[in-house]
Amino acid sequence: MVRSGPLAVTAGCTAVVDGMLRHPGDAAGQARVAFRTALAALAAVGITAERVVGSRMYVVDPADAEAVGDVHAEVFGDVRPAATMVVVAALLDPGMRVEVELTAWA
Repeated sequence: MVRSGPLAVTAGCTAVVDGMLRHPGDAAGQARVAFRTALAALAAVGITAERVVGSRMYVVDPADAEAVGDVHAEVFGDVRPAATMVVVAALLDPGMRVEVELTAWA
């Protein structure tokens, strides 16, 4: 996470916690962990989910798009940041199904 004045941007966040991939094969479960990690990074510098203005989601299987989008809606509710979802060839760990990045304005 980098913060410069009111702008804060997270690095890519995945479902790896303490070196272990959480929710193998479950894109929605992985998305929940990834968003939780990203929001925790923002919270560490005093920024809440309501201040998120942009989100990027990278999925390796287009079939996971709906599940990941549903988690995005679950996490952000009425906040509605500008969102982009991209299908990529792979992520660093072959078990990873989703990676997320957030941009916030404090």
